[in-house]
Amino acid sequence: MVTFESLNFSPAIPEIFLAVMGMILLIFGVFRGDKGFRLVCWFTVFSFALAAVLLLHLADISSLAFGGMFVTESFAVVMKVIVLTGASIAVLMSMQYAQREKIARFEYPVLMLFSTLGMMLMLSANDLMALYLAIELQSLPLYVLAALNRDNLKSSEAGVKYFTLGALSSGLLLYGCSMVYGFSGTTNFNDIAIALSAMETPSAGLVTGLVFILAGLAFKVSAVPFHMWTPDVYEGAPSSVTAFFAMVPKVAAMGLLVRVTMGAFGGIAEQWQQVLWLMAAASALLGAFAALRQTNIKRLMAYSSIGHMGYALIGLTAASIDGVRGLMLYMTIYMFMSAGVFAVILLMVRKGQQVEEIDDLAGLAKYNPVMAVCLAVLLFSMAGIPPLAGFFGKLFVFQAAISGGFYWLAIIGVLSSVVAAYYYLRIIRIMYFDTAENELDRVEDTPSLFMMRGTAFLAVIFALIIWPLFHVLHEAVERLLAI
Repeated sequence: MVTFESLNFSPAIPEIFLAVMGMILLIFGVFRGDKGFRLVCWFTVFSFALAAVLLLHLADISSLAFGGMFVTESFAVVMKVIVLTGASIAVLMSMQYAQREKIARFEYPVLMLFSTLGMMLMLSANDLMALYLAIELQSLPLYVLAALNRDNLKSSEAGVKYFTLGALSSGLLLYGCSMVYGFSGTTNFNDIAIALSAMETPSAGLVTGLVFILAGLAFKVSAVPFHMWTPDVYEGAPSSVTAFFAMVPKVAAMGLLVRVTMGAFGGIAEQWQQVLWLMAAASALLGAFAALRQTNIKRLMAYSSIGHMGYALIGLTAASIDGVRGLMLYMTIYMFMSAGVFAVILLMVRKGQQVEEIDDLAGLAKYNPVMAVCLAVLLFSMAGIPPLAGFFGKLFVFQAAISGGFYWLAIIGVLSSVVAAYYYLRIIRIMYFDTAENELDRVEDTPSLFMMRGTAFLAVIFALIIWPLFHVLHEAVERLLAI
């Protein structure tokens, strides 16, 4: 029986701090109203920064809390710091956009804070019940954020679609959890792993439950065939919210996917590798080919994200230290590259109005060469052109797949990358060789501009910082697999 004295709150101090700050900021916003929007945004970023500092004190500690439902080790700490970094960037980038589009409500950053709290709990979930509660805490604020622009029909439609399909994914997840509990007798990840090791062959019911769990988690990373919400939600949601969707939740969902597969179900890797193989290959191919005919840059980025999730899943399919390390590296690179590209999208303004068509970038190199160069570098990096950051991300996941014997999966990934390079290069051609009928507005120096320049610079110098980062990620993965 779990008693209050045995709960051990200390590993969850960063999450408890964020929860308390979220409630304080919510009350503060109620009294200040929308006039306190910028102040709430800055306090939210401060909360993320302080939570990251608290996390770093737990980096060398491996411990369980709340009766074994919550775990803290290097893997969780590293992934949480990445999530907090991305969330901070998203809040800063959205401040000017939210005011320009008249959605600068104090609830905006508070919802982002509570969603980020859910992501942190996802990364420390060590039990199927904790997993479900964390996913719902992450998802519910996202449904509201997608429909935040109530005066925009597309935004309302995006919120409804996201909520409806999210409810479906929750049902699949819960059904899978119930089957796993029924056939293993436990919901704890460690106990599930022990129960599997005691079986000569896993029961069909347990494997079926695992498939349903993977289906529910695949929705969160927009992997095929659970990707259908992504293009419509990316296009319909406010651009700053879309940037948050693209950058942060998928990092947390991938981290949770690693913990479920390599932790609880690591003993039956042959079973879930088949499912992930199909998801990875289908996501890479669909992301490459479906984006070819897109004219809206947000829809293009949606299909691009589906493809990138496919590449990341290739690393997890290998079910090895190198594969998980490659996945973590890939998701880190993808988060920063997405931040830079969406920073440019947030700056696509003409006569004070947001524009989203790819053709709106025509002639950008002539009247705003710095912005064009930064976007070109980021797109080259996403395409995997060496020696930029995106090249190293793909290199390590493909190497892990080859080392694990998944040659055809690596070939599909490489061929998909070649096809996907076409639509990235098409944007660059439009910027440099097409003539602009109407120029985009010049905007004042903002966090979006800073992020655009910063991520482009990071993409260029990534080769200089990769080895220290690789060491940190390798140690984190070893700690995860040792538990």
